Formats: sequence, C-alpha cells, structure tokens
Amino acid sequence: MKKSKHVSVQVIDSDIGLLLPNGTVIMQMEPKYSWLRKICLVCFFLAVFGIVVFGYYSPEKVRALNTSTREYSLLSDDSFGKPLGLAPNKIGLSYDDMLNDEFVFDMDSHDVMVFLHMQKTGGTSFGKHLVHDLDLKRPCTCPLTRKRCYCFRPHSNQSWLFSRYTTGWKCGLHADWTEMTSCVDDKLDELEGTFKRRYFYITLLRNPVARYLSEFRHVQRGATWKGSRHYCNGRDATEDDIPPCYKEITWEGVGLDEFINCESNLAINRQTRMLADLELVGCYNKNYMSKHDRDRIMLASAKKNLQSMAFFGLTEYQKVSQYIFEETFNLRFLVPFEQNNATVSSSTMPTLTKYQQSKIAELNNLDLELYEFAKKLLLDRFEKLKRRDNDFQERFAHLGELTGRNGVTEFDWDRLEDPTQSSED
Repeated sequence: MKKSKHVSVQVIDSDIGLLLPNGTVIMQMEPKYSWLRKICLVCFFLAVFGIVVFGYYSPEKVRALNTSTREYSLLSDDSFGKPLGLAPNKIGLSYDDMLNDEFVFDMDSHDVMVFLHMQKTGGTSFGKHLVHDLDLKRPCTCPLTRKRCYCFRPHSNQSWLFSRYTTGWKCGLHADWTEMTSCVDDKLDELEGTFKRRYFYITLLRNPVARYLSEFRHVQRGATWKGSRHYCNGRDATEDDIPPCYKEITWEGVGLDEFINCESNLAINRQTRMLADLELVGCYNKNYMSKHDRDRIMLASAKKNLQSMAFFGLTEYQKVSQYIFEETFNLRFLVPFEQNNATVSSSTMPTLTKYQQSKIAELNNLDLELYEFAKKLLLDRFEKLKRRDNDFQERFAHLGELTGRNGVTEFDWDRLEDPTQSSED
C-alpha cells in the first residue's frame, strides 16, 4: 500500500505576523481518505480557474497578491547585507561582498560607482569630493567648456562614476532607489554600449529633523525640484498621486507651520521613501494598502537596501564616513572631510515651538528609525574595519593628508552648476 505524504507549512516568526489577520492559524494537515483527496483536487482546480478569471477582470488585484508575497519575504528575512528576499538583486555587490581580502574596485574593468543623492544630506559636497579629491591614476577632469566632469577609466573613455557631476541627472532629478535601479544600466548602455557591469551603490544620510528643516529653508528660498519625475512601475507620478502643496510657481516665503501641514509634502520621511523599493507599496498610490502596512513595508525595504549598499555615510560622522569609504574601496582622498555643525537647520532649531518640534518628529518617524538603524550599522562597520587595520591610529589621524595632488584639475564649481538647478542640493 502506498504511504500518504505528510505536508507541512513553516511559519516564520517576524514582522509579517503583524500583517496577518487576528486569529489566523496555520495548521498542519494530513490527507487520510481518498474521497477527501478528490474534494481537495476539485477545490484546487476551481481555485486555479477562479484566479485566472479574477486576474482577467482585475489584474491590479493579482499584482497586489504577487507584491504581498514579496513583502512577506522582505519582512521575514534578516540576513545581513544580502539582496531582498524574492526580488532580484538590483543593487549590485553588497558591503559584505567587498570585505573579503581579494576584493578590488576595478576601474580598468566595468565596475561602476552609483551615487544616490538625496536632498539636503550633504551630497553636493560629497559629490565634489568624488570628482575632485580622489587620488587616482587618471584623475577626473572638469573642462570649463562643459558643465560635467569626465571620470574615465585609466585605459578607456568609459566612466567609473554615475553621478550628478559626471553623467548629470540621467535617471531624473534626485532620482531615488526605485528610479536608479531601473535606469542606470540602460542609460550607460546608451552612452557607452552594452557591457556586463558591476554596480556599487553609495549614498549619504542625515539627521532627519536637521535634514527636514534644511529642506524647509531651501524651499522657503524658492527651490522646487519640479524636475523630479518620481518614476515607478513604468510611469511618472501624477498630481493625483502627489497633490501639490502650493499653487504658485514656487513655495517661496512659506512659513514653517504651512510647510508642516501639507500632508503630501515630500520632505516627510524623504530618506526612507528614497531608499525603499516603492513598487512593493504600489508606488505613490496611497489607496494600494493601509498606511500602517505601507509604512512598515517601506521602512523594512529601506533598511534592506541601505545595508546592501556598498557604502553609505552619515553627515554627522564625516571622518568616520571618509575612513569607511577609503577602506571599502581601497581609494584615498587628498583632503580631509570637514565636519560643519553650524548649518541653517542648526540655527533654526532654537526658534521652534514645542508643538513644531513634536510635529516634525512625528511626521518623520520612519526617517528617525531608519537613521538610528543607519548609525548603528555605520559604527559597527567602523569597528570591524578598525580591527582589520594594523595601522588604524596613524591612518585615522591623518586622513586626507596625502602629499601632492596627482594632477587634479582646479575648477570653478559655480560654472559647473546648471542654471535651472543651481540651488538643487
């Protein structure tokens, strides 16, 4: 007599449990009778037929089911520095991949550094360091006749850096993770031809309250970032997706309370949103799922993508960030990074009322949690690199103190700025 097979279901105890309906129980079942097997087979075929018909008349719902599967995998997988659970590894090599002794960022081959630049995080200064202050065999050049820099490989005229100052905003003004990962390879193929490349994503984060206030001051002076596409899942976001906060050409002169009270203000939790895979939450469609589920999934995705990046730094930890970058890529900067604590946002802080302080923290609760996660991760990486470095004390004390500038081109950065985006930090 043929033995029946036991069927079991493994349930992972994780954040996904929060998304399951109350009272949901997953049980282990074992078929015992042939008539029961027949009923199960009939039910199975009916279910398949129903899904096909349902999908034909409501493809959005089927996509939602597929997305839910990816979300559950995302929330239940906590492996450090690995790609997202069921999603393809869009982000290239992780930080962990780069820590082995044989790793080399190969400028002679097809390795590409991709800088994801989020607004008001100090990305403009860091971007200038990348094209102007690295000690390279073939330094970047920034011709006065061109509003971009050339950062070519030692033996070819292909770029090893994809950033604002080399390729421009090819994937959109301040493109986020969702936009960049679906765009970079195609854009480089258009520029240089088709090659199999390795991508190394890098970014900077900043204290969320300071960053939010800095963006407020920037918008108050007239910045708009209207050129941003917010491209996701095959289309740009519309005004229905992101209702505008103002009716004029700019929001110049806006008061802080008005800035705070606009619910569709993209300054809110900007860092979490820009680092998350927005396709997981229906892009900018707020009706795709509940706010609670959207926030949980977006934050989990942002954490995953951040820890999978080859490098990230924190604006408040300039020296630590410089050391981690240099040790990770085995590259050296010719100047030390400056820690500038006297910023526009720091001068704004003392003027806030208790209500404003509380409201800004409440609005940016996801960014605050992401920042604490990032700070712990950054300092953990710092400690690991310190233990590997026999000359740490000497190295750390003399960061950016290399002799000679190896042919770096002096450049007037004001000429490099695009007049239509001159204030778009």
